[in-house]
Amino acid sequence: MKVDLHTHTSASDGELSAASLIQRAEAAGIEMLAITDHDTVAAYSDNGKLMLKTGRLITGIEFSSQWKKTGVHIVGLNISLESDSIKEGVLHQSQARRDRAMRIAEKLEKLGIENVWKNVEAIAGDSVIGRPHFARFLVESGVCNSIRQAFSSYLGAGKTGDVKQFWAPYEKIITWVREAGGVAVLAHPEKYKLTRTKLSLLLDDFQDAGGEAMEVVSGKQSKDITEKLSRLCCQKNLLASVGSDFHQPGQSWSELGQTSALPGECKTVWGRWS
Repeated sequence: MKVDLHTHTSASDGELSAASLIQRAEAAGIEMLAITDHDTVAAYSDNGKLMLKTGRLITGIEFSSQWKKTGVHIVGLNISLESDSIKEGVLHQSQARRDRAMRIAEKLEKLGIENVWKNVEAIAGDSVIGRPHFARFLVESGVCNSIRQAFSSYLGAGKTGDVKQFWAPYEKIITWVREAGGVAVLAHPEKYKLTRTKLSLLLDDFQDAGGEAMEVVSGKQSKDITEKLSRLCCQKNLLASVGSDFHQPGQSWSELGQTSALPGECKTVWGRWS
């Protein structure tokens, strides 16, 4: 079954509307899809009208948090959109995201970059402000030549725009997801660039807090990475998830329906709902 349980729309930092994303997923033959925007479920505001003709649409969200000094993301899947816990989480994280964005703007302006906040707000529009909006501003204003350079020079880990302290604790986020009837998934663990020992410790803490799954596959990745994460997933007795982390067309490494294959020994998270 073709599954993609990690995608983004224009409700956060993706390029496509929910309807356009679903059309693209259908064209790719996806049979189970989750929209997991950053700290918001606004893409599901027309939930009664959103349908995946080729399969099933799973409700989702991606929360930002921190483990020790590392920024981490936790995906909540198959959540109740009307649960008090999700409403609390969205409210908390929305304010945290705005406070964080204002702090990033202040720090960039101290470097001599002008009118950051005003322009980033205009770029984001009604979307939840995220670092990709800052990246677009840095490119459009001529500060950077590309989105990649914006992250490597200003917004990536350890750079001026890497601000983490506003997020809810990961334990609280996992509680929000579980109280909403969902499954908490550690998103794209390879992106945190942790040693095997530290990643194992992260997964232990994640499980102790009630986390039940990890993304074994995130977009197109090497066979070695997939095998490493698969072994770890099985050792920890976690459920396995697969997601493209799709944000926009034209990024071949994160295109809908083009993720690497999940090893057969993994117990899938979507087995809960199939």
